[in-house]
Amino acid sequence: MSKRRRPPRDAAATMSLIAHLRELRNRIALALLFIAIATAICFWWYDHGLGTFIRAPYCSIPADNRALGTGSTSGDCALLVTDVFGGALIRLKVAFISGILLSAPLWLFQIWRFITPGLKQNEKRYGLTFVGASSALFALGAVLAYYSLKAGLTLLIQLAGNNVAVALTAQDYLGFVVSVLLAFGVSFEVPLLLVALNLVGVLSYDLLKRSRRWIFFLTIVFAAFITPTQDPFTMLLMALPMCLLFEAAIQIARVVDKRRARRAAVESFHDVGDDEASPLDASPSSLDDPTTTPFRG
Repeated sequence: MSKRRRPPRDAAATMSLIAHLRELRNRIALALLFIAIATAICFWWYDHGLGTFIRAPYCSIPADNRALGTGSTSGDCALLVTDVFGGALIRLKVAFISGILLSAPLWLFQIWRFITPGLKQNEKRYGLTFVGASSALFALGAVLAYYSLKAGLTLLIQLAGNNVAVALTAQDYLGFVVSVLLAFGVSFEVPLLLVALNLVGVLSYDLLKRSRRWIFFLTIVFAAFITPTQDPFTMLLMALPMCLLFEAAIQIARVVDKRRARRAAVESFHDVGDDEASPLDASPSSLDDPTTTPFRG
C-alpha cells in the first residue's frame, strides 16, 4: 500500500475554496485543542491558587460585612453555592474563561496564520502591530479592573448598612467579576479604533483635535454607565486612563497626517511632466518676512 503524499505547494500561493475550508478547519481544530489543554490546566490549578485569586477581592471586604466566614479563626471567606452541581459548574466556568485567556497567544496565532497569506507585506506589519497593541490594552484594562474590584465591592456592600451581612452566591460573584473585567478590557480598545480609522483616512487629526473636549466628556459619561459598580472610584479608574489613551491616539493621528501630507507633496512634485512647470507657491509673501525684505544698510 503506497503512502499518501501531500499535494505540492503552489508557487503562486493560490488555493481553491475546498483548500481554504480545509485550512480553516485545521486552524480551528488547533485553536480548540490549545483552549482545551489550557482549560484542563486551569481546572487543576483552581485548588492551587486560581480559586483564591478569584475570591481575593471578595475576601478583602471586612468580615463584618460577609455572612459566610464571619468570625472564622482562620480569617477565610467562602461563596455560597445553592445547588449540587453549582460548585462543579463554577469551577468549570472559571477554568474555561482562564483557559481562553491563558491560551490566547496560541489560538490568535492560528487565526493570524490563516489570514496572513491573503495580506500584503505592509498589511501584515500593521495587522501584527494592532494584534499586539489590542492584546496589551485589554490586559491593561483587566488588571486595572481587578484592582478596582475591592473598592467597588466594599462600597456597594457597605451601602446596605452596618447591620447587614451579604452572602454572595458563586454564580453572582463570578458573573460580576467577569463583567467588570470585560467592561474595562473592551473599553481600553476604543482609542485603538481611532488610530485605525485615522490610518485608513476616515478620521483626520484636525477633526480629532477640534473634538478633544467632547471626546473626554463622552469618555467620562461612558465610564459612568459601563462600570457595573457605578461608584466614583471605579469610574475614574476607567475614565482617566481612557482619556490618556485617547490623547495618545490624537497625537499618533497628528504624526500620521503630517507624514501623509509630506508624502503627498513629494508625489505631486514628481508627477509633473517634463514639459510642465513645477508647482510653485505664487501667493505674495508678507513684508515682515525676513527672507523677502530687501537689505537695508
